[in-house]
Amino acid sequence: MNFVFFVPDEMRAESVSCYGHPVVQMPNYDRVAAEGVRFDQCHVQHTVCSPSRCSLMTGWYPHVSGHRTLWHLLRPHEPSLFRYLREAGYHIEWYGKNDLYSEDSFPFSVDHYADPGGAHSGPNAHAEGSPGYYSFDFQPFAGAPEEVGDMRRVQGGIDFIRNKSDDAPFFLYLPLSMPHPPYGAPEPYHSMYDPADLPPLRPADLPDKPEYMAGIREYRRLDELPEGFLERLQATYLGMNSYMDWVLGQLLDALDETGLAEDTCLILAADHGDWAGDYGLVEKWPSALDDTLTRVPLIIRAPGGRAGHVVREQVELFDIMATVLDMAGVEARHTHFARSLTPQLAGGPGDPERAVFAEGGYDLHEPQAFEGRWADYDIPRDPAHIYWPKGLLQQERPLSVCRATMIRTLEHKLVHRPAERSELYDLQKDPQELCNVYDDPRYAEVRQALERRLLDWYVHTADVVPYNEDPR
Repeated sequence: MNFVFFVPDEMRAESVSCYGHPVVQMPNYDRVAAEGVRFDQCHVQHTVCSPSRCSLMTGWYPHVSGHRTLWHLLRPHEPSLFRYLREAGYHIEWYGKNDLYSEDSFPFSVDHYADPGGAHSGPNAHAEGSPGYYSFDFQPFAGAPEEVGDMRRVQGGIDFIRNKSDDAPFFLYLPLSMPHPPYGAPEPYHSMYDPADLPPLRPADLPDKPEYMAGIREYRRLDELPEGFLERLQATYLGMNSYMDWVLGQLLDALDETGLAEDTCLILAADHGDWAGDYGLVEKWPSALDDTLTRVPLIIRAPGGRAGHVVREQVELFDIMATVLDMAGVEARHTHFARSLTPQLAGGPGDPERAVFAEGGYDLHEPQAFEGRWADYDIPRDPAHIYWPKGLLQQERPLSVCRATMIRTLEHKLVHRPAERSELYDLQKDPQELCNVYDDPRYAEVRQALERRLLDWYVHTADVVPYNEDPR
């Protein structure tokens, strides 16, 4: 069996058509969901690119081995999905961004890597010094849809599929850039949706929310934006999703035309979500754990799988690792916490009692983790750079990005923060997480039960014992 993994960056589940968005058009996602299995509640283990991808490939939570930052990638001595598959005879073909392996890890895990890259938007739509400059609102991409960087990446994968001359099993990995900000796309996608047709945004300035939300609005000057600005931004974000759907369509055509679709497992997912205007915010934050950031699409079309099946129970993004290894008949030789989803691919239910976990943020004693440092590999500390406010906020108010850990059941979500405001939501009554009931005495027992469960989780996942024993 072959595998193709199509991974947009920053695509949240609720902005995908088959996940219930009433406006966005994504017919190719709809098709794959109808032909495969859609996991309705898939949550990431971290809401930043690198740690989320490291978790996905190892089955480890970010705290297990220090993969909690943008800068700490998988090293040669660490296990990973691609390494296991390659050692078992799979050809690993990769087109797209990294945010996963250190440079010296590639020879152990990847056969061919290329990133043709390229932009997906035009220049900033606002002059430096104006309120909209740091909002990620960019002009449309000036070229044709085929010229966008993500299509060039996927075209590399399509060329690989069409020109493949041997029968060796392969894993084609396509980690893409959109709909990650800046918000911009080629036409007609950039202007595809009218903001007036969209559901209302989650409001800003809600009481009892963590302080970092107000800090982001202040440092990015989002509070100074005119009425309707963020609604238009979300419309552009949805257009980016529709563009990614068009790109997926090109890939589906290649799989169909080569006959490889019959023996290829296609996986659609994302590394995390995006606020896209909700709560008066843009992009994401390392210690934010809202559903807009943790809940992502996961759709798997596997040969012989149950077409059109929907799994309502919760799963975690890193379950992909265990699932792929299970389907490939390859054993993981390290302790991990991922679960194989092959029973669900056959039409079975999930685990209704399963909780999912995510984490983020940094401690004051680990300055190497923060963004905004003076380093040539870090976010530039230059006011002209669009990420300048993000790094500056972390450096000037480090507690705004303090450690945070989430436990989420189907009924409730608890986010524990030792140095910032903690959160508790009744997801049955408040699915948009608008009313923080952490200090509400009516939820005291719920809070205590979740805190005990969170502590147990930390105890059982704090570290892993290696499989290889040392002589003594």
